[in-house]
Amino acid sequence: MRISRAMVFVMALTAGLPAQAQNRATFVVNAKQSKLDIRVYREGFLKAFGHDHQISATEFSGKIQLAQPDLSESHVKFAVETKSLVVLDPGESEKDRQEVQETMLSDKLLDAARFPQIQFVSSKVRSITQKGDATELQVEGTLSLHGVEKPVTLPIRLRVSGGQLTGDGEVTLLQTNYGMTPIKVGGGAVRVKDKLKISFHIVAKEGNGSDR
Repeated sequence: MRISRAMVFVMALTAGLPAQAQNRATFVVNAKQSKLDIRVYREGFLKAFGHDHQISATEFSGKIQLAQPDLSESHVKFAVETKSLVVLDPGESEKDRQEVQETMLSDKLLDAARFPQIQFVSSKVRSITQKGDATELQVEGTLSLHGVEKPVTLPIRLRVSGGQLTGDGEVTLLQTNYGMTPIKVGGGAVRVKDKLKISFHIVAKEGNGSDR
């Protein structure tokens, strides 16, 4: 009977002691200091008469739940307002930029009226390696774009210092995977490639508020 009571006592003491305490901090994306760009490239027989497109997101938000020391338990949520995507296209006329802008947001492509947001929600963080002051991560999750949800993996170089987090990375997507048909003109003699390249530099501040 004494042994039984001793075992119960020890179990009660150790049950509340985790093998390794986790510290969790919330970082809120600062859109003013962050940057998200999309590159769309031309192809086709007469591609010299078309031009590549450079697009930037101007309205987005997000939160990172950063777990330490085990970063694999971290969580990311990010959203872009579709209508905030702006065609930059340096060197092109304002008229041409406006035409591309209208086509991009219309039901011919992104259909911003029906799908007002592009969202990413993480499900797993893996492949963590340290390179200098940066930690390289593979963040797996679901991207919701044009009403379609697909799994994607984002490679991210993470830096955390003084209550600020920065994340840099680049990923490619296929428009057709999300139910979109790449724009073409001249019977296809000039068209944009199916593949998009998205690059980002995210700055987030520790806290619960938003600084846009």
